[in-house]
Amino acid sequence: MSVLVYTESENGKFKKSALEVASYASAIASEMGSSATALSFNASENDDLGNYGISKVLNVTNENLNTFTALAYADAIAQAAEKEGATVIVVSSSANSKFLAPILAAKLKAGYVPNVVAAPESTNPFVVKRTAFSNKSFAFTQISTENKIIGVSNNAFGLVENKVELTVEDFSPSINDDSFAVKSVEVDKVAGKVTIADADIVVSGGRGLKGPENWGMIEELADVLGAATACSKPVSDMGWRPHGEHVGQTGKPVASNLYIAIGISGAIQHLAGVSSSKVKVVINTDPEAPFFKAADYGIVGDAFEIVPKLTEKLKEFKAQNA
Repeated sequence: MSVLVYTESENGKFKKSALEVASYASAIASEMGSSATALSFNASENDDLGNYGISKVLNVTNENLNTFTALAYADAIAQAAEKEGATVIVVSSSANSKFLAPILAAKLKAGYVPNVVAAPESTNPFVVKRTAFSNKSFAFTQISTENKIIGVSNNAFGLVENKVELTVEDFSPSINDDSFAVKSVEVDKVAGKVTIADADIVVSGGRGLKGPENWGMIEELADVLGAATACSKPVSDMGWRPHGEHVGQTGKPVASNLYIAIGISGAIQHLAGVSSSKVKVVINTDPEAPFFKAADYGIVGDAFEIVPKLTEKLKEFKAQNA
């Protein structure tokens, strides 16, 4: 019996979340006295997984799977689980994984728990800790089905190096044409920037920036920090920024190590979507802005004065510590 983990990749390279779920799967396998096997799709750097406790990789090479297709990926994962005798399957909390996990759960008659933030409290019975009520609390959930699917929250478990000997095996699942009934016709991606999903730091702007012409200071601060840029819903709705940067409960969830909110008042939907971030910093002229109640650090002041000074200080710090 082994633990199976679905490792997401892009252009042949594993995403940071793939290494995190690999670390998580390795921890479960160790507790169960088993081993961790990864399933990868068209990945060119499978050896990386051996640094995070994965002893075996099933590598699927299929051009039809270069673009994510939930039904086809779920078919492949189900067949890999059957081949390996895996009763525990670990996925990330990406949009793709949240799309395929319920489909996979139906195929395997498995219990599925998303938003898991820690290794199992117990494997007999199988109990995991997850966030609940828009990240306002935690729930300890027992999975009583034979097959179990765990969705790990981003940046919750972290990367845990555990180098083991790795074997890579070609795997060719049988996927019928019906699984490709839904096809992607276009993929719109931001090139050359840190993605929100993989970012350790996110710099986000709101209506307090007064217009898209002022976004340069957000991008400059993000560049100094090696961060992703994001925005609130009103900003994307007004067309100041692309919808792909909209974070919050109705946009992309953020679970970064550091989230900097500039000119964002903190509507409840926005706070719910970023509450999993470990440290939240707010810059706003309004001392009564709701975000200050949720922030770890807050600065009351004009962003047009504060952000350039902060950027310059960070540049000086980096120059002195290069």
